[in-house]
Amino acid sequence: MGQTVFQKIISNVTGIEKPEEGSIVFVEPHRILTHDNSAAIAKNFKAIGAKKVWNPDKIFIALDHAVPPPDEKKALNHKIIREFVNEQGIKHFYDCGVGICHQVLPQEGHVIPGVVIFGSDSHTTSHGALGAAGIPIGRTEAASIWAIGKTWLRIPESIKINLDGKLSKDVFAKDVILSIIGKMYSDGASYKSVEFHGEGSQAFSISERLTISNMVAEMDGKAGIFPADKVTDAYLKGRVNEPYKKIQPDADATYYQEETFELSEIVPVVSKPHNVDNVSPISEIPEIEIDVGLLGTCTNGRIDDLTAAAKVLKGKKIKYGVRLLVYPASQAVLLEGMSTGVIQTLVEAGGELAVPGCGPCLGAYGGCLAPGETAISSANRNFKGRMGCKDETGIYLGSPATVAASVIAGKIVAPPKEVF
Repeated sequence: MGQTVFQKIISNVTGIEKPEEGSIVFVEPHRILTHDNSAAIAKNFKAIGAKKVWNPDKIFIALDHAVPPPDEKKALNHKIIREFVNEQGIKHFYDCGVGICHQVLPQEGHVIPGVVIFGSDSHTTSHGALGAAGIPIGRTEAASIWAIGKTWLRIPESIKINLDGKLSKDVFAKDVILSIIGKMYSDGASYKSVEFHGEGSQAFSISERLTISNMVAEMDGKAGIFPADKVTDAYLKGRVNEPYKKIQPDADATYYQEETFELSEIVPVVSKPHNVDNVSPISEIPEIEIDVGLLGTCTNGRIDDLTAAAKVLKGKKIKYGVRLLVYPASQAVLLEGMSTGVIQTLVEAGGELAVPGCGPCLGAYGGCLAPGETAISSANRNFKGRMGCKDETGIYLGSPATVAASVIAGKIVAPPKEVF
């Protein structure tokens, strides 16, 4: 019986020839990723009596959630993290403003096919875009890995999703993953590894794959993997020096479930409050006025995302009374957007440019909604309270192009085909 991509990655890292789905194995990751929660993890690390991290070269920390820190407590957390980094000799530390962890790691060449990345953030699934196994873990587990260098893992079953055909010009990767979640629901991949295959998937850029793998977390997935191919090679050229092997599933690999999506049939969609799987074509929803548009986050804050929005907003202004929040995923994205004129277009249209970071996505550190307000967002979650207000608000999720078109109209509308 053949093996899936996830099984092969685990086989390589553990030495187990054929790790069985459902079996328990102990894994030493190639990378472990944490962010602002590193202060709490460091406290747990010391509480269990640990003195030195097992391997400072394999620990990656990025400050991205509370950036810049909005209060004394968050500033103190950052100070604690910086002191821990210096104390432990951790080399891969990205301070405030460098970018969101799930953008910075692949951008800086730290994600290659076949590696295992544990991360104390649910959207660690993002890193499967480059043929890696990005696996979310909890804070306590992260502390124990810092101390002993390994943890247990139950090998998940795998779901195969075939993406066939070609997208229409006004349809984007965000529409694809929302459409998948809408059909398979928010628990459709519970503790499963999701593999993306098909001719359509091979046409997606790494940025588009990051969007899709990122939101596998919203299906409750354990990993979301695009098998590495020539697109992966092109992205990694000049970014990495270490050798890697592109891992493919066996032809006779067994899958828990298999689904096929025809890309030409996917239309611009939104995820409606208050669940990500509450998905509808924009053409089928009633008129919904908005107060805020959010561009950015680890899901859709890369240069192609901001460029798509800028194409829609070029020469236009957002509607009076509507706010447009712009959060690039990293400093590199911000600088590229500045050099290409994309950032200028967004600001001239009325956008409020922010420091690269998570911002309003988790609703605690800027750009929050007021009671009764409605947002159209390119982020990944829309449950009540997600953008900082626990009273009645409405968060709709859509592509960056949909966000841009909607802030011009003052209501949720599909992006215009003619600009793409």
